[in-house]
Formats: sequence, C-alpha cells, structure tokens
Amino acid sequence: MIIAHDLGTTGDKASLHHADGRLVASVTVPYPAHFSAGGVAEQNPQDWWDATVAATRELLSRTGTAPADIVGLVVSGQMMGAVLLDADGEPVRPAIIWADTRSGAQQRELEAALGAEHAYRVLGHRLNPTYSVSKIMWVRDNEPDVWARVRRTCVAKDFIVLRLTGRLATDRSDASGTNAYDQQRGTWSEEVLAAARLDPTLFPEILDSTAIVGTLTASAADALGLGSGVQVVMGGGDGPMAAVGSGIVAPEDGAYVCLGTSSWISFASNAPLHDPLMRTFTFDNVVPGGFVPTATMQAGGASVQWISEALSPDPAHPETGRLTAEASADIDTEDLYFLPYLLGERSPIWDPSARGAFVGIGRHHSRAHLVRAVLEGTAFNLLTCIQAFRESGAVIDGIDAVGGGAQSDAYLSVLADVWGVPVRRRTIVEEANSLGAAVTAAVGLGLAEFSAARALSEVTAEFIPDAGRHAIYAERHTRFADAYTALAPWFARAPRGLERSHEGAGATEQEGTR
Repeated sequence: MIIAHDLGTTGDKASLHHADGRLVASVTVPYPAHFSAGGVAEQNPQDWWDATVAATRELLSRTGTAPADIVGLVVSGQMMGAVLLDADGEPVRPAIIWADTRSGAQQRELEAALGAEHAYRVLGHRLNPTYSVSKIMWVRDNEPDVWARVRRTCVAKDFIVLRLTGRLATDRSDASGTNAYDQQRGTWSEEVLAAARLDPTLFPEILDSTAIVGTLTASAADALGLGSGVQVVMGGGDGPMAAVGSGIVAPEDGAYVCLGTSSWISFASNAPLHDPLMRTFTFDNVVPGGFVPTATMQAGGASVQWISEALSPDPAHPETGRLTAEASADIDTEDLYFLPYLLGERSPIWDPSARGAFVGIGRHHSRAHLVRAVLEGTAFNLLTCIQAFRESGAVIDGIDAVGGGAQSDAYLSVLADVWGVPVRRRTIVEEANSLGAAVTAAVGLGLAEFSAARALSEVTAEFIPDAGRHAIYAERHTRFADAYTALAPWFARAPRGLERSHEGAGATEQEGTR
C-alpha cells in the first residue's frame, strides 16, 4: 500500500491507497498559518512535519494497516514558497508561503534586469512576489543576520522529503513554480539567478516527480511508525497533482477547477501555453514531459472561508454549508459585487496591491446576498481566466470540479451559470491532490501507469448552465471587471498603517494596525 501526503495551507491531508492508487481512507491534521498586514504569510515547517507524523500514525491506527504493508510514501505540497535552511538542513526562520506578497521591490528588480516579457517566455510565469525567488531575495535584503545562516532553500514538500530521507531534492513541477526555473531547458535559470544575485548552489537538484529519492531514515521510520525499507517517491506541487487526481493526464482529458484555499483552472498540455497578455502561466507536469497551463486566483476558497467565518456565531466553527445553501439560485444580488482579492491577486490581474471589496452594497442586502456575491465574485474572476485560455486557443467546453468547494451544490450551480459550461463533481474531491500523489508514487514504484488515474475518480453530478442566467451573468461580468479597473488606482495608493499611541506610566507604546 501507499501513503500520500498533501501539505496544504490549512493542514496535511494524508491518504492510504492500494498499490494501483485506489483510495482506502484519509485523515486531515490541521496546522496554523500566520497572516498579517503588509502581505505577510508564513508557517512553521515543524508544524508540517508534526502533521505528517500524526497523520501517518492515525491512518495506520484507523485502518488497522500493518506497517509492513506500506511500500511507498509520497508528498504533494503547496507551491511557490521559500523554506530557508542552515548547514544542517534546519529552517532558519518561518517558511514564507505562496500567499506572501512582501517582495514587490525584489520582483521589480528582476523585471528591470530581465524584462517582463522575456522572463515570461523563459519561466512560463510572470515575475511576481508570490513566487519563491523574490521571497528569498527579500530575506537576503531585509534579514541579514538570518541570511548569514542560509545554505539551502526549498519548498514545502521538499522539506518533508528531506526529513524522510536525508536527501534534499525537488521535482520539475515545483521547480517551475519558483520563478527561477528555465522551462525551455529544464534547469535552474543561470540568467535569472544572476539577476537575482543568488548562488545556484542554494537550490536543490531537480528530479522527475516519479523518481525514488531513497528510503526512510531510521529516525523518520521510528517517528512515523513505519519500516525503514519504505521507498519515498519525489512527488510534486499540489496544482499538477490535482490534475492527475482529477483524471486529467493528457490533453484529451479536458479541464478541471480546484476549489481550495487558492483556486485554479488548469488542463494538461504537450507544450507551455504563453498568453500574449501574460494572464495565465504554465507549470511542468508531474507526468514526465508534460505541462499544465494554469490560472490561479489567490483567494478562491479563502474568500468563501472568510465570509463564512465573518457571518458565523463562532468564527472558529464557520457554518459554510448552511451559508452557501442559503445563497441559493433564487437569490439575486441586485448589483452587489465582491472583488475576491483578499490576498492580492495572481491570475488574471496580477496585482499584489489589490484587496477585497463589496461594491454596490445597499440597506436591503442581507447575509444571503453577501455570501452569494462572494460565490459570484470568485466565479467572475475565474471566468476571466477561462476567457484568457480560450483567446490563446484552448478549448474548454466542460470543467470537472475538485477541492473542498466542490462539495457545495450551490457553489457549483453558480460556477456553471457564470461560466456557461457544464461543471461536474467527481467522486474524490478533497483528496484529489493526494490521489494524484498516490498515482505518481505507483508509477514511480512500477505498480501502475498514469492512465490509471482516469478510472480512480468518476463524475457523480453535473450542473448544467441556465441559458437565461448565463446571459445576465455575461453582462454582470463586465461590470465586475469595471469595478476592479475603477478601484485599482485606489488600491495602489494604500496609506501607511495607522499608529495608535498608548500613554501611561511615563512610557509610550506604538502599536501598528493589524
């Protein structure tokens, strides 16, 4: 059997699979993330490891699986972060995760040296502060004492693989999400690293996602409760893994949407797709030699989670299901729009200064209207991404949905009506990333082919767009886009944080707005 781990933003979803990839059971162990003003988004890598250990042991205990039955272990993980390691492979500071946007100055430095369009052609991605390389530069430029201890850098799943095997490596899918990888040559970009003034030895060796990195070290095996002979497969980034978990391993398999904390639309391709307006980007696939053109919004599921927390009596236990059900098809938002830019934005606008906003709110609007506007706002944003793909020649006539948001009938109905194409729910939605990882491990261990993924998750529900509502939404999509265009200059002029004085006992304490 195979154990797959998916290191997300909110927790580690671990799943147990038969050797052919079939899902047996899954568990989730949560961990915190730290978000604060100024674009800060960080996590403690030790929390990832503790969750990996706890989830593995819970899987074995819950299913009664003997440790000797486990032959392989694989990790999928959140992409585009920066884990900075010392000479002993230990983190020197909290990990800067994908949602962090502090490194705008470093991104502009790279853009001045390389040119935006040239960099896009080399990397398959825009230069942007959400990517790893500018985050690494930010630490060098702002935390010299920390930087003096840095010897290596990696992303989330690579750190866990290092803890499992003692070997630091990455795969092509995660490498392609760093802004430091030459997608045409399949190597770290000497040109980009020179412009970034970073030593290439900071970056790990690049392996195929299906490569066997090694076996568990004695200490890792003891921590996990497994045998030391378990083979660890390299694994890959959560975006490309979700494609495999959705049964999409070749261009003919169509498109999918992952409705997670961030949300994205993607499909398999035999070559990178370069949008003339640079709205979309392309990851290397975990399927060797393949690619996955992608458009990712920063706060898809995060917007739904935020409004659910804000409107629930206990924010620690948001009533997401009830609130989205209330925002049913008979609710008309009546010219209320939500800009879902709580964490800045990648696709399609690429504006780290953008922020969330309700536009057009009136006294008559209720809780249901607010929730409905959030669902529609994420749908409108992703519609712009779909249009960008179509303008580049992609055919998208139906979309399979995975991720936590795919469990909501109300949400999928909104998506179908806004996009004007059928949206299909699959049998495996929350475990799509770890399912993709399990299939990748099975391929690496010689137990299966990638084509097996098509039969491991089936369509269980289809939401057909209503022609009348779609026509109305087409008009409203234009108004949604106009709202951002009108507010963009205002976002760009964000003021400094308010400082509040607290006088007492002869001292003054300055506390920045959180």
